[in-house]
Amino acid sequence: VQLQASGGGLVQAGGSLRLSCAASGIIFSASTMAWYRQAPGKQREWVATIISNDDTSYVGSVKGRFTISRDNAKNTVFLQMNYVKPEDTAVYYCKATTWGVDSWGEGTQVTVSS
Repeated sequence: VQLQASGGGLVQAGGSLRLSCAASGIIFSASTMAWYRQAPGKQREWVATIISNDDTSYVGSVKGRFTISRDNAKNTVFLQMNYVKPEDTAVYYCKATTWGVDSWGEGTQVTVSS
């Protein structure tokens, strides 16, 4: 299983960023995909989830600003981040859950400047 996250970088507060996570070695269309983040000195935090029927859920702090989506043809999950805030600064990770088994990818750093 391989999950490769990309799209992180430095962005100004109020700006946008789109993260991608390309998956291989799993049955992507049957997998629940999620994004997590970990800020310096803090525990890893769940951000958003999309399940196989495209239902989505979000942590309250990003609701209305972030959108999770998936492209089953490309085995890729996205996180569109709009109106970012300095407190969104973190390493972002994607996770796949396939028939109860979790797989994690390497993170991508997102830094929001004020």
